[in-house]
Amino acid sequence: MNAEREPAGGRTRTFFGHPWGLATLFCTEMWERFSWYGLRAILATFMAASPAQQGLGLSQETAQAVVGVYGALIYLVALPGGWIADRVLGARRSVFWGGFVIMLGHISMAIPVTSPFFVWLGLLLIITGTGLLKPNISVMVGRLYPEGDDGRRDAGFSLFYLGINLGAFFAPLVVGWLAAGGRWHLGFGAAAVGMALGLVQYVWGGRHLRGIGERPGLRLSPGERRRAVLLTGLGTAVTVVALGVWAATGTLTIDRFTLVVTVVILIVPVAYFAYILLGSHNLTEDERIRVKAYVWLFVAAAVFWMIYDLAPSKLLFFAQDHTDLSLFGVPIQPATTQSFNPLFIMIFVPVFAALWVRLGTRVSTPQKFGFALITVGLSFVVMAVAAALAGTGRVSVWWLVLVYLIQVFGELSLSPVGLSVTTKLAPEAFKGQMLGVWFIAVSVGDAVGGQTGRLGRVLSEPAYYLVLAAMATVAGVALFMFTRRLRGMMAEHHEPAMR
Repeated sequence: MNAEREPAGGRTRTFFGHPWGLATLFCTEMWERFSWYGLRAILATFMAASPAQQGLGLSQETAQAVVGVYGALIYLVALPGGWIADRVLGARRSVFWGGFVIMLGHISMAIPVTSPFFVWLGLLLIITGTGLLKPNISVMVGRLYPEGDDGRRDAGFSLFYLGINLGAFFAPLVVGWLAAGGRWHLGFGAAAVGMALGLVQYVWGGRHLRGIGERPGLRLSPGERRRAVLLTGLGTAVTVVALGVWAATGTLTIDRFTLVVTVVILIVPVAYFAYILLGSHNLTEDERIRVKAYVWLFVAAAVFWMIYDLAPSKLLFFAQDHTDLSLFGVPIQPATTQSFNPLFIMIFVPVFAALWVRLGTRVSTPQKFGFALITVGLSFVVMAVAAALAGTGRVSVWWLVLVYLIQVFGELSLSPVGLSVTTKLAPEAFKGQMLGVWFIAVSVGDAVGGQTGRLGRVLSEPAYYLVLAAMATVAGVALFMFTRRLRGMMAEHHEPAMR
C-alpha cells in the first residue's frame, strides 16, 4: 500500500497505485472466497462421513451429485443476482446483503445438531447470497476507474483476482485443519467467521467506494416491481407445492432431486440459444453465425468444467481414501489438496498472460479451448494410472499435485479467454445477457459432473477416469479439426453479410 500525489498537490491514499476502494473490494472478495472454498473443501467428505463421525452418512456417489448441483446453482443464480442489483437494490447493497445471507448460511451449517435440516438450509442460503454478491462485486471493481482507463482497470482486476486465489489457497488449510476428527461444524463456523470479517471491513471501508453502486442502473417502476414480486412468489409457491407433492408420493430422494435439477439446468442454455437463434431480435446474418460458433465453444467449456470441477468431490474422496496424506513428511488433511489449484494459478497466471501476448493471433480461441480440453483429459489419464496403483495400497499425494498442475494449464488456456470471446461473439441485442451465459457453461459442467458418479456402478475406478478423459480428448481434437471453420464463423476470416 502506498500513496500517490494528485495533480493539485494533495495527497490521496491508494492501494498499490489503485483507488483505495479496491482494497475494500479486494478484502471482501478474499474473505467471501475463503468462506466458499473453505466449505467446498470439506462438504463432500462431511456428507459421506458416517453419523458416528458426525457426518450425514450419504454415499460418495450421492455426495458427489449434491456438490455438483450446489456448485451449478451457485453459478446459475448469478443471472438473477445481477438483475436484482440492476433493477432493485444497486450493486453496493446487493453485495452487503449477499454477504450477510452467506454468513447466515454458514452459521446454519455450524449449528451442532444431528438433523440435516440446518445443513440444507445453510446451502440454500449460501446459494442465494452468492447470487447477490458474486456478480456485483466485480461490477463495482470496474466502476472504480474512469472511462478510457483500460490499462489500470485490467491491472486492478488482476489484483482483485489475486484476492480470490489468496482466499481459495488459505481456506482449505484452515478449515480442513479445524474440521479434522469429525469437527465439521467447527470448520463451517470458520467459514462463517471469514464471511463476517469480510462484511465488517466492507462496511468500514465503504466510504472509499465514492458512492459506486449505490443506486440501481434502471430502477423498476412500481408496476414492474409488483409484477416481479408476483412472479417470484408464484414461482416459489409452484416449486414448494411440486416438491411437497413429490415428497408425498414417497419417491423423493436426494439422488432423484439432483438428477431433476441437472435436467433443468441443461434445459436453460438450450432454451436460451433457441430463443436467440429462432427469434428475429433484428440480428444480422453475421451475428447468427457467430452465435452458432459460440454454441460449440459453450459445449466445449461445459465439458471442461465437468471434469475440472470434480476436484471438491471425486478427487477429494480419492485423496481421503487412496493417498498417503503427507507432503515433505508433514501430515496433511484431505482438504489441504484443494489448495494445490489456487497455488498453481497464482504461480502461472503471469506466465500464461505473457505467453498469450507473445503468441498473439497465431493461436486462435478454438485452439486454446482445444488445448484446455486435451490437457484436462490428460490429467484424468494420470488419475487413471493413480487409481490403478491405488488398487494395491495407498499412493503418494504427489499424484494429485501432478493432476492439479496439469489442470491449471488447461484452466489458464480456457477460463481467461471465455468472457473475452463471449463479449466478442455476442449479438448487439444480447451483449449484457451473454456474459451470464458463460457462467451457465460452468453450471452445466458442474451439474453433469456431479452425475458422473453414477458411472461407478458399472465402471472400475481407473475406467471411470479414462472414460471422462476420452470425452474431453475427443472434444479437444474436434475443436482442432474444425478450427478453420470456427474461425470463419467467428468472423476472423468471414466476410460481413449484406443486410
